[in-house]
Amino acid sequence: MRSRRGALNVGRGIEFTLLTAFLVAGCAGESGEGRVIELSFGHVGAPGSLFAASAEEFARRANAELAGRVQVNVFGSSQLGGDEVMLQKLKLGTLDFALPSTIMSSTVDAFGLFEMPYLVQDRAHMRRIEEEIVWPVLVPMAEERGYTILAVWENGFRHVTNNTRPVVVPSDLSGIKLRTPRGIWRVKLFQAFGANPSPMPLSEVFVALQTGVMDGQENPLAQIYASKFQEVQTYLSLTGHVYTPAYVTVGASWDRLPEDVRATLRRIAAESQSFVHETAARMDADFLVELRDAGVEVNEADRGAFLRASSGIFEEFGNTVDGGEALLAQALGLGGR
Repeated sequence: MRSRRGALNVGRGIEFTLLTAFLVAGCAGESGEGRVIELSFGHVGAPGSLFAASAEEFARRANAELAGRVQVNVFGSSQLGGDEVMLQKLKLGTLDFALPSTIMSSTVDAFGLFEMPYLVQDRAHMRRIEEEIVWPVLVPMAEERGYTILAVWENGFRHVTNNTRPVVVPSDLSGIKLRTPRGIWRVKLFQAFGANPSPMPLSEVFVALQTGVMDGQENPLAQIYASKFQEVQTYLSLTGHVYTPAYVTVGASWDRLPEDVRATLRRIAAESQSFVHETAARMDADFLVELRDAGVEVNEADRGAFLRASSGIFEEFGNTVDGGEALLAQALGLGGR
């Protein structure tokens, strides 16, 4: 019996020592002393997408500049959950960075500004909107909900794909089962166009298109190609109906980082915007060629017809969102320079 008790005590001692070592190491990692701070960056983009390229470039720069102190690890393809789940994880502090886009309009009403069709003319216009509206108006609203935005990147100009017919005017969408991201304004927009829109996580869209649960979807070219939708879609219509920014967002774990580390990460996120915009423009051109080469039938859409069919969406946003009318007027007034 003594021998067994002795062995048990030794075993418990080893377990206690290992547990203590683990806790000490964990505390050191959180404080930045003694070991590298591991940070996770989650996004929904597939390998080869703009989201993937953007997050990986940010991580490369951060890991080089903060070598020995911080290691940013990127998890794409919704490995850490869809956008809604990742926003919850940011609040809980179990995820360090995320890259939400459309879902921000479901989190803070005023972000629905970027759901308005043909609002953003080009990337230069978006940069002016960012300076005059995003930082002074929208970012503080996100902070009130527990989210800190470090930089504004891009999801991109969105286009429609489907297996039913080419889409030239809104009536061509009549009856088409169309996947949209979660966001009330995108659903309202495609309802106005006559489609049958349904929100769905990006990770589920390929199978939904493949099995006919959905007839089509809408996304930037980089997401369309990286998600391999060309394998399960016949038509690509260049509607360019909405430009969606993406936001480098942090939550509860942010304030636990050393102040100088936060300052460096914030600066790198902002500096990475030029890379994001340049990469996005290149991908738009390259992937359009790739999609055509893959056998997808590409057509131009009548954007004027789509804009005319969208008038009710602008009116509703202006009337129902606090300050919405002023936001629209300001954003539109920043165009055409």
